[in-house]
Amino acid sequence: MTSDADKDLAHKEKMVRRDQAFEERQAKATREKGLIIVHTGAGKGKSTAALGMVFRALGNGMKVGIVQFIKGAIENGESAFIDKLRQQGMPIELHTMGDGYTWKTQDLQQDIASARRGWDKAVELLRDPSFDMVILDELNIVLKYDYLPLEELLRELAAKREMLHVIITGRNAKAGLIEVADLVTDMTQIKHPYRSGIKAQRGIEF
Repeated sequence: MTSDADKDLAHKEKMVRRDQAFEERQAKATREKGLIIVHTGAGKGKSTAALGMVFRALGNGMKVGIVQFIKGAIENGESAFIDKLRQQGMPIELHTMGDGYTWKTQDLQQDIASARRGWDKAVELLRDPSFDMVILDELNIVLKYDYLPLEELLRELAAKREMLHVIITGRNAKAGLIEVADLVTDMTQIKHPYRSGIKAQRGIEF
C-alpha cells in the first residue's frame, strides 16, 4: 500500500517534470508575431472568447477594432458595454454591419451588400496602423455562403502588419483560413438550452 508520503513525493516529481517541459517549450518560443486566430465550431462561445481577448488587449493599453458581420438586428450587451468604454476614453471601436441572420433577412442581394460593406470597413481597420487587434466577428459565416471570396481575406491577412492580431469567428471556417491561422479553436457543442426549450437569456445570449 502506497503511503501518503510516497504519493506526495510522486506528485512533486511529476509536477517538476511538467514544469521543466513547460519551461523548455517557453524558452524555444522567442518570436514576436501578430497572430491570426480562428474561433469556429458549432458550440457557443466563439465571439465571447474573442471579446475576452479584447478586454485583455485593452488592459495592456492596446487599441482594438471590431467589425460584426451578420449581427445587427437586435441590441446586445457587448455593444452597450463597448459604448460605455468608449465614453470613458478606452481605445476601442465597434462597427456592427450586419442585418441579422440570413434566414431572417431572406434577401440574398441585401446580405451580399451588407457583407461587402462590412468587409470594406474591416479592410480599413486592418490597414490602419493605429490598431493592435482587429476582431472580424462572424466573418466565417460570410465566407461559408460565398458572400465574400476567401481569396480577398487571405490577401489581406498575408499583407497585414507583422504585429497586428486578427481574430476571426463563426462556424464552418474554411480550410484555406485554417491553414494560414496561427491558432484555431473548434468549439464543440455538447448541450444547449435551446434543446430544452429555454429561450435566449439576457447577459448570456445577448
